[in-house]
Amino acid sequence: MAENLGAVVVVINIQNEMKNLVVLFTIFWIGCIHAQQDSTLVYKKRVLETTEVDFLNSYYAQEGSNAAVTGGIGTEKLTDITSAIVVSIPMNDDDILTVDVGISAYTSASSSNGNPFDISGASGEDDDDDDDGRAAAGVVIGSPWVASSGASASDVWGSLNIDYSHSSDDRNTIWNADLSFATEYDYFSIGFGGGLTKLFNEKNTTLGISTNIYLDTWLPIYPTELKAYDDVDGNQNEGFFNGVTILDQDGNASSNWSPVNGFGLINDKGRNSYSVSLSFSQILSKNAQFSIFLDIVQQQGWLANPLQRVYFGDVANYYIGTASSIPNYRSSTNTDVFQLADDIERLPSSRLKTPLGFRLNYYVNEVVSLRTYYRYYFDDWGIKSNTASLEIPVKISDKFTLYPSFRYYNQTQADYFAPYEENVSTSEFYTSDYDLSKFSANQYGFGISYTDIFSKAHLWKFGLKSIDFKYTRYQRNTGLSAHYIGVGFKFIMD
Repeated sequence: MAENLGAVVVVINIQNEMKNLVVLFTIFWIGCIHAQQDSTLVYKKRVLETTEVDFLNSYYAQEGSNAAVTGGIGTEKLTDITSAIVVSIPMNDDDILTVDVGISAYTSASSSNGNPFDISGASGEDDDDDDDGRAAAGVVIGSPWVASSGASASDVWGSLNIDYSHSSDDRNTIWNADLSFATEYDYFSIGFGGGLTKLFNEKNTTLGISTNIYLDTWLPIYPTELKAYDDVDGNQNEGFFNGVTILDQDGNASSNWSPVNGFGLINDKGRNSYSVSLSFSQILSKNAQFSIFLDIVQQQGWLANPLQRVYFGDVANYYIGTASSIPNYRSSTNTDVFQLADDIERLPSSRLKTPLGFRLNYYVNEVVSLRTYYRYYFDDWGIKSNTASLEIPVKISDKFTLYPSFRYYNQTQADYFAPYEENVSTSEFYTSDYDLSKFSANQYGFGISYTDIFSKAHLWKFGLKSIDFKYTRYQRNTGLSAHYIGVGFKFIMD
């Protein structure tokens, strides 16, 4: 009996131990589940680990002899200095707010000739620089080859872009929304849009779609002589024209000049742009990535520039300035006679633009990579273009990378383009803007970047992550040439 009781006690003890083990195991398992959940929440990889700040600065200078403001001839000298700051802020693990603020200050010899007329009085100084003003006792002169000191000689462009993006927990879905503003002396723009990106195939395949809308408004500036003509209803004895001698092609005084079909201020001051962009990217191997994109852009409204003159070959020419310089008008040695405009450029009120392109990036080895790009473009104004570029990053040390680059571009001319005095007055649309002409261009450049993943150098609470420097030389076969220098600094918050 005692043995049976002992066996019972042993069984009971074993059962109790088993229950305790079950309870302990259950507690342990539940704890593991919670630990995994907490670990997922705590160690979930952030889309952006910390705040990043980019400081971008650039200098651009160009020379040329086909200024659109003066009808396709004249100086195109321009300089531009641009600064921008881009701040990317992680709002949480999944969301990023990016704010991009830019300011650009430029001086333009061609734009200054919206009002090309310098007034030289007895003292030889400029007595009045207003668009419709002049010196009563002075001599009015101007030239498409000499920069004027008018209000349009320089300008400041400012922009603000705000973007908010969200990534899903698995990082396979990203959406974004953006808002932008831009303004300068004669233009204001507001834009908004958004996009969606999906990653598939273990993130080896990416599809994207985005759309943007820009609602722009001209604050139009007109060539001085055309604005003055409208102000006085064509009366050449009033306003700007009072006391000013207008010359014909032979240098004789004449009162026969008037813009073709008269001239009135534009009524439609809006320009709206609507775009849809599609993209596809595929990792082909551990060394190669391919991507393709398609954009469709529809523009509507006033698509011409009201400051740009047009001269017709089938109407008489008239001038203000020194009569003896008229035969020398097209030469850059002309400094004192200016031809009065026949009209401003006029273009259709709609334009459909379609670029289609692809990129192929190839990692050759630890030192050299290849970045290739090609784009084909066409629109319903008759322009077709090809762009091809190659960049070759060369890693010269752990922190420094050199990247030489080359870009080639060509295009056909727009249906409405003709050079100086080759448009005809019977056309509905016309321009002498060489950006719409047939041309080809080469661009050579190089850059060098410095990267420190540990951000040892500091500025206050920000560590310096990278420095980028780039220089490019641009040359068109029409004679336009330009230089570009850009410097960027990226900081990350500690």
